[in-house]
Amino acid sequence: MYADEEYVRQSINAGAAGYLVKRSAAAELEKAITTLARGETYFTPLASMPVLSDHPRRSVDRTLIERLTPRKREILQLIAKGQNTKEIAQILIISVKTVETHRAQLMERLGIHDVPGLVRFAIRTGLVSLEE
Repeated sequence: MYADEEYVRQSINAGAAGYLVKRSAAAELEKAITTLARGETYFTPLASMPVLSDHPRRSVDRTLIERLTPRKREILQLIAKGQNTKEIAQILIISVKTVETHRAQLMERLGIHDVPGLVRFAIRTGLVSLEE
């Protein structure tokens, strides 16, 4: 694989337990295989340092996402995809007031104080991607 930070992030988000760059030495490949065989993770230092340095925050973010109800996750996804309150209400066949209540509860639970913050959170945690 490549040393590009985005490739490493995508691999981690997809559930990879290890990552090597194409130009890794045979000794590093052997070390990675041995490490993975023990059930541990292995990420080549060359590519992983910028990504793994913010791993604790990402882990906390994923925990927060997992604690949201399916409806709140659904509303967060729609907000992050650019839907306004009225559109979300129509899509989910609920009232505008219910959408507003869910949004307020999301902000409170996540400690986020504005809609752009919700969008950044949804992208950072992989709930939505920039391509959507």
